Amino acid sequence: MTDRYANSRRLFERATLSIAAGVNSGIRKMEQPVPLYFQRGDGSRVWDVDGNEYIDFQIGQGALLYGHAPAGMAEAIGAQAKLGTHWAAQCELEIEVAERLQKLMPGAELVRFNNSATEVVLSALRLARAHTGKPLILKFEGAYHGWADEGLVGFAPPPDKWGDDENPTHLHPSQGVIPEVLDTFVVARWNDPDHLRRQVARHSGQIAAIIFEPVMCNTCCMEPAAGMIETIRELCDREGMLMIADETITGFRFAPGGAQEALGFVPDLTILGKAIGGGVPFAALVGKKSAMQKIIDGTVVHAGTLNGNPLCLAASKWCLDHVISLGASHPVTANTLGRQLMTGLRALADQHNIPLRPQGPGAAFHAVMLKPGATEGPVTEYRDYVRRQDAPRWAHLRRCLLEQGVRAIERGLWFISLAHREADILEALEKAAPAFALHAAEWKSA
Repeated sequence: MTDRYANSRRLFERATLSIAAGVNSGIRKMEQPVPLYFQRGDGSRVWDVDGNEYIDFQIGQGALLYGHAPAGMAEAIGAQAKLGTHWAAQCELEIEVAERLQKLMPGAELVRFNNSATEVVLSALRLARAHTGKPLILKFEGAYHGWADEGLVGFAPPPDKWGDDENPTHLHPSQGVIPEVLDTFVVARWNDPDHLRRQVARHSGQIAAIIFEPVMCNTCCMEPAAGMIETIRELCDREGMLMIADETITGFRFAPGGAQEALGFVPDLTILGKAIGGGVPFAALVGKKSAMQKIIDGTVVHAGTLNGNPLCLAASKWCLDHVISLGASHPVTANTLGRQLMTGLRALADQHNIPLRPQGPGAAFHAVMLKPGATEGPVTEYRDYVRRQDAPRWAHLRRCLLEQGVRAIERGLWFISLAHREADILEALEKAAPAFALHAAEWKSA
């Protein structure tokens, strides 16, 4: 049988001789049957080095909100490259991008630029501690806020190390972490406002900030329960904590002004990444002037040689102008297409007695694959997700889909880009039909 991934296998084997573990981000090694190598992308499509074409719902882990290789963005980057690629100084572009963010984001009074959302998280937490004079940060169990020491506390702990329901573990998934970092965090359960209140009361006067994804996309795709966002805002106001919205994924995807616009709240600080640069290494910290004051007066260090790089600024200006041009029509189309895809996938699953239950608003959603005997209904928090998600079965279905030319993220997340059209959805469902049939046949015999 012909190996449809032969060239990717060859390149991966070669890569292991020069690149640690053969990849430049640990998550990429999860891809089965082999980490794929790509040659080009165009709109909603991507082609690997073996010539396989995919309708892409991974879309650069969500960074490519505008699709692959949009012509206008390429032209903007090319024009700037001819003028200069880096100055480690100021240019008018950075003001233009900052002004666009002020126009779009409800919580953006002032802006600072970085190269990745992980850097912005570290900046936001440092700023929060300096602003409040308090040592602790509250985050939610299962939430991912970048791969640094602080961002991964409490992310994806195994069930035997969860801790009790009232006191979730501070476990970090990586070795080599500064041990004291773990003790600077309080972990609460997502979508449980009462538990959040108890955790804040238990550490009253010690918490500098609450950091959260408005929709927890990195683990499943869990929208906030009624009262959850309001409780965070109320507690932050009452206790003098900063409200930090991590909109790395939700920013510009759930509304032109991000999830904060869609859900109707104004955070003190916001983390922006992925779609703000459309695939270039660019991120931003935006927030209220009062919350940014320690950066303004220089008592909090925020630096970086490549901050405000003109190539990235040119790309971001194009991206933001594209979002602005869509106006109120965004994200109506993306959500509609996403829900159409979710409905079609569920219909195929029901046809083959596969317990797939897609959940999410549409522009982003998660493929929940229920374990045998698991309860029905939306997944709302991390422990519920681990108890109910059949990860091995989803991985098998995901590979079947890949072999038919439909590409989703290994952990189950799907993104709709602005380049996707209804024809892509219909074709994806047509390609998914034999994938679901193959999965049903093979999984029964597994």
